[in-house]
Amino acid sequence: MLKVEGLNQYYGGSHILRGLGFEARIGEVTVVLGRNGVGKTTLLKSLMGVVPVKTGTVALDGADITRATPYERVRRGVGYVPQGREIFSRLTVEDNLRMGQAVKPGGTAIPAELFELFPVLKQMLKRRGGDLSGGQQQQLAIARALAAGPKLLILDEPTEGIQPSIIKDIGRVIRMLADKGMNGQRMAVILVEQYYDFAAELADQYLVMERGEIIARGLGADMVADGVRERVSI
Repeated sequence: MLKVEGLNQYYGGSHILRGLGFEARIGEVTVVLGRNGVGKTTLLKSLMGVVPVKTGTVALDGADITRATPYERVRRGVGYVPQGREIFSRLTVEDNLRMGQAVKPGGTAIPAELFELFPVLKQMLKRRGGDLSGGQQQQLAIARALAAGPKLLILDEPTEGIQPSIIKDIGRVIRMLADKGMNGQRMAVILVEQYYDFAAELADQYLVMERGEIIARGLGADMVADGVRERVSI
């Protein structure tokens, strides 16, 4: 679904991402791990077009999207859940979900599957996003990204500041989206995560970053044998 080749990124004179290359496949969760400051969030922003790529290519489903704008990437099937959630706190839950459908024709109904994935959102449709708990806001942020019907879902540390019970719910949803998807369309999922156990439980494949480079990769089932925990521990 997603193919990245020779991706380089700079902030000022600093070389942040160094020749990254990998693939994220349909039906799989690709986990990106690494200590703070190694370029994980910059990678996701580059994939989403929030930060323009300096050199390299990004292809989605065989089409080059390297120079596409963020909204063009959403139209093509990329969903993005940023670190810190970034919901619209003054808008209601319903309006937040409708913002996720901005690329759809007017009057498009909010997918009922979103409320099956996150039942609490249906109960809180008329509440302002800022009145929700942190865990509920994270569920809203994921649902907002799903509202456009993506083929690729990108998540940046969805467990950050979330209570354990909701972490389990989010993990269940991520696994289901990769395995079954929405409307029978399985997704590719890219997950940046600091919580090792959560990442290891979901990973079909893993990438470990250090100083802007991918220094290790492999199958999720091999993470223990490959010593991944030791590579990313602080």
